[in-house]
Amino acid sequence: MSEINNLVIVGSGPAGYTAAIYASRAQLNPIVYEGAITAGGALMNTTEVENFPGFTDGIMGPKLMEDMRAQAKRFGAQLITDDIVEMDLGGEVKTLKDGSGNVVKAKSVILAMGSAYKEIGLANEKRLSGRGVSWCATCDGFFYRDQVIAVVGGGDSAMEEANFLTKFASKVYLIHRRDTLRASKIMAERAQNNPKIEFLFNTEVAEINGKDKVESLQLRNTKTGELSTREITGLFVAIGHSPRSELLAGQVSLDGEGYVQVEGRSTRTNLKGVFACGDLVDHTYRQAITAAGSGCQAALDAERFLNH
Repeated sequence: MSEINNLVIVGSGPAGYTAAIYASRAQLNPIVYEGAITAGGALMNTTEVENFPGFTDGIMGPKLMEDMRAQAKRFGAQLITDDIVEMDLGGEVKTLKDGSGNVVKAKSVILAMGSAYKEIGLANEKRLSGRGVSWCATCDGFFYRDQVIAVVGGGDSAMEEANFLTKFASKVYLIHRRDTLRASKIMAERAQNNPKIEFLFNTEVAEINGKDKVESLQLRNTKTGELSTREITGLFVAIGHSPRSELLAGQVSLDGEGYVQVEGRSTRTNLKGVFACGDLVDHTYRQAITAAGSGCQAALDAERFLNH
């Protein structure tokens, strides 16, 4: 792969695959590094997606990604199921190295590595993902109608998730390991004034119980160490996100939280010919549809750059 390609897209998911669809249709012949394990992005961990426009009856997250992938392939995108492990993005020609040791060179790069939900780190957390454990209230809240559920976290996103979930659940416990919230005053007050939300301060989840789905939580008092159990059928983890930007430090401008900084409403980074899209740049919305939209923007920005 020593020839210089037009475009390499790093990452998949709605942003990467949409960028690939647009770039392929524009005859840019993109190479897409989907990721060895993370191919398809965060939607691979969801069950039914009901809020992606055009699917009246909803669509399974993995199926949506499979279809986007097939669409990119149809227009000629070269898809590689491997990780990029090194990047040198500074020069006119960008050099990337994959997990198999191959080196690929390109005039432009679209970064679409996404972000990862921070996990609590409990044994059953991964196993019961999609079966009672969730990281996205907007995606999964609807499935918990009239159930007793819990949200873990103390920031704005935890307050927002808890408030949103009261539309469906009969009761929401908000579990926070400290005695004060990190959330802004307005968000905290909104949650505290909601009659369906009960705060459990100085509390952490010690264990998630359940064979095929979440049945209860074992809770630990962070001050006394005392253990207690509550019957809960849904656990929403809202302790933050980590953008997958480790390889970019020192090259691409990142903000204090590690998200890639882009110029205005474009996808242009501080480096010429390097564009970023999806959850890697998005603090706020983190939806499949907004990620897809920014993937489209990145492909159009890259096309303009290459044709300039």
